[in-house]
Amino acid sequence: MKVNVSFARGLLFGAAALGMLAGSSLTASAEEVLNIYTTREPGLIKPVLDEFTKETGIRVNTIFIANGLEERIRAEGQNSPADVIITVDIGRLAAAKDYGVTQAVKSEALEKVIPAAYRDPEGHWFGIALRGRVVYASKERVKQDKITYEELADPKWKGKVCIRSGQHLYNISLIAAMIAHKGEAKAEEWLKGVKANLAKKPSGGDREQAKDILAGVCDIAVGNTYYVSLMLNGNDAEQKKWGEAINVILPTFEGGGTHVNVSGLALTKYAPNKANAVKFMEYMVSDASQQIHAEANSEYPVKAGIKIHPTIASFGELKADNIPIAEIAKLRKKASELVDKVGFDQ
Repeated sequence: MKVNVSFARGLLFGAAALGMLAGSSLTASAEEVLNIYTTREPGLIKPVLDEFTKETGIRVNTIFIANGLEERIRAEGQNSPADVIITVDIGRLAAAKDYGVTQAVKSEALEKVIPAAYRDPEGHWFGIALRGRVVYASKERVKQDKITYEELADPKWKGKVCIRSGQHLYNISLIAAMIAHKGEAKAEEWLKGVKANLAKKPSGGDREQAKDILAGVCDIAVGNTYYVSLMLNGNDAEQKKWGEAINVILPTFEGGGTHVNVSGLALTKYAPNKANAVKFMEYMVSDASQQIHAEANSEYPVKAGIKIHPTIASFGELKADNIPIAEIAKLRKKASELVDKVGFDQ
C-alpha cells in the first residue's frame, strides 16, 4: 500500500501535539485552558492571547498549522484537543465548515458587534478583522488616485500590471467577488483582460509586487492593505523602500465598494473547553482586543469606533463592498476554474 508521506508526518506531528496538550492540561482544570489551532503565525496573535489570559486566568495553548488545518482536525475526530480555529481568508473559514469540523455559536455579543456580511449565517464562523484587496500604484509613474477593479482589464495598462498567482486564496476571493458582481461570463472576459495586461508571469507574494513596482517592472499591482503597513513600519530597510515607492488606491467595483476579506475564528465541533472557547471568541470583539489586533496586524477592526492603524488610515476611507463574504465563498470553486480556463498563471 502506498503511503502519503506528508499525511503520515502530519499524523505523527498531530500525535505529538496531542500528547503535549494532554500533558499540559494535567496541571490545570478544563476550565482554565483553551487550545487554539491557527494558520496565523502565533507571534501575530500573541499580544491578544496574553491579554486574554491576564483578564480571565485561562491559559492558552496554540499550535501553528500552515496547511491542512481542516484535514488535521477531521483526522483527529472526537479526540481533537482543538477548541478554536483562527485563520485568514473566507475560503479557509468556509472550508472548515464544509469539512464538518466546526459547530454553530449563538452569541449576542458576537452578533451585535460583527456585521452580518462578515459572519456565517448559521454561526459557524465569525470575521474579527478586515483587510482590503487594493491597488499598489507607482508614486513616480501613476498620477491617478481612483480606479475600479474592472479597469485592471483596460488595455491602457497593457504590460503594466503585476500580481501574485491567480490561484492564491486572496486572488480567488477577489475573482469570486467579480463573479458575484458581473456573472461568470463577464468575469472570465475581465480575467482575460487582466492577463493581457500583465507585465510578467504571476509570482511572489504581495510584498514582491511592490518590489517590482520600485524596479520598474510594472506600474500597478494588486495586494492586501496590511502588507504596506508591515513594509513601511517593519525593520527591513529594503522592504521599507518597496513600501515608500507606492501609493495605495482603494479600488471599487462599478456600482459597489472595495473588496474585503477577513481574519476569523470558529468553534470546533468537539471543543473540549467549549465555555472557555466561547468566552475567548466574545473577547475577540471587545474594545481592548480589537484595538490590540488593529495595532499589531494593521487590519481594519470589525468593530465600529475602534481606532485604525495610522498607516492604514492614511489610505483613505474604506467603503467596503456590500456582498456578504459567505456568498463570495460559494463562488470560489468557479473562480479557481476560471483561473485555469484562461491560463492566467501560465
